[in-house]
Amino acid sequence: MRDNGTPPASDLRADAVGPSPPSPGSRRGAGVWSTLRDAVRGGEHDFTTGSIDRAIALLAIPMVMEMVMESLFVVVDVFWVSRLGADAIAAVGLTESLLALVYAVAMGLAVAASATVARRVGEGRPEEAAAMAGQAIVLGLLISLPISAVGALFGSRLLAAMGATPGVIAIGAPFASIMLLGNATILMLFVINAIFRGAGDAALSMRVLWLSNALNMALGPCFIFGLGPFPELGVAGAAVGTTLGRGTGVALQVFFLRRGSGRVRVRARHLVPDLGALAALLRLFANGALQNVIGMASWSGLVRLLAPFGSAALAGYTIGMRVIVFAILPALGLSNAAATLVGQNLGAGRPDRAEAAVYRAGIWTTVMLGAVGVVFAVGARAIVGAFTDDAEVLRFGTQTLRIIACGFLFYGFGLVFTQAFNGAGDTWTPTLLNFACFWLWEIPLAWGLSGAAGLGPAGVFVAIAVAFSTFAVAGGLVFRRGAWKLRRV
Repeated sequence: MRDNGTPPASDLRADAVGPSPPSPGSRRGAGVWSTLRDAVRGGEHDFTTGSIDRAIALLAIPMVMEMVMESLFVVVDVFWVSRLGADAIAAVGLTESLLALVYAVAMGLAVAASATVARRVGEGRPEEAAAMAGQAIVLGLLISLPISAVGALFGSRLLAAMGATPGVIAIGAPFASIMLLGNATILMLFVINAIFRGAGDAALSMRVLWLSNALNMALGPCFIFGLGPFPELGVAGAAVGTTLGRGTGVALQVFFLRRGSGRVRVRARHLVPDLGALAALLRLFANGALQNVIGMASWSGLVRLLAPFGSAALAGYTIGMRVIVFAILPALGLSNAAATLVGQNLGAGRPDRAEAAVYRAGIWTTVMLGAVGVVFAVGARAIVGAFTDDAEVLRFGTQTLRIIACGFLFYGFGLVFTQAFNGAGDTWTPTLLNFACFWLWEIPLAWGLSGAAGLGPAGVFVAIAVAFSTFAVAGGLVFRRGAWKLRRV
């Protein structure tokens, strides 16, 4: 028993080092395969006891697999669009900068949903977890309505405000409008998958994104090039395929929630607006959204700094960043595992276990990103060359990949610290860190290096790598203070 929230000494020792490995190699291998099978299959697991490494693996494996599929879609999507020329790639890059704000809102909602659901599950209160999940869905649907209206009315004007040339606006306006109109599919995918992850049902989240992105990749070229019975829509076809794929994923999420495939089963009564629950979610959402708006808007600011250097610079940056996202998204899967472990273990009264899980996940993430960073630095030209044969686009894309990869070693821990704060419900700390590192530091540095220092686009890429590293170091210093352990959700 742990009436005071403190585990017995023997339990803490087991958490710190995990179970003693069996001596025969065959049994050790069987343990690895058993963990992999359990992670992919899903099911109920207690993440507040036992080996921390196993808990991370059970959560992280499906989350990483989920994000690998998302990364693959990001790369495949720009691969097909790149066949339409530099203006088409630039249109996608500028629209992605606009959508960064939508993703920021979605991530803020996801932070609120995951933190509250994880805490209630850790406290052993499944009905309250389902209620908070239902209110998070309601909040997401309400927020999506004004975003859709803006997309329908001002798609071309938004691209113009981002510095797009007339040629980019002409082919990119339909793409931007469709993506913004379909923002509800983005918000719901983020929110409901955050509910699954907060409850520890990472395998459900993985299945949803695998289906959604498989459809995205299949439908994209069909609508872009007019294959078979599909209309030829050009770059707008990528938006149509993406929205249809995401919409199908949301339908599958709703099926899982209604059926009760995981720990959280949402009923109609949970979707009736509850002002108290909505207020609690709004407090977390406001900071979580602001945190991500600050971070994402800084990317929009960087694109605005790059725009005067021409479509080739924007296209190279877009390709390079898509490849970088390919690496960062699986690492985000590991950091999401840390968020779930923090939320559930704080709910169970085990802050020391929560802290240990963060450091272990940080090591795993840093090793992963460090290895990928070396590959990117060495093979940047060959990687970018798979997407374009334009010499100028290739040059800028190679610069993007090589320079930004230099910050990967630090960024692994930065991701984990951010998600640890969010999992604890301490959304204000990463908000302040984002503002300091990405607005007070990164944007001015990028402006100075690209302009006054004469580095051009390379100056922007250097600023990104420096800001990544600064963010990780600052996050580690604040995390060590331990104030996040005292947060109540």
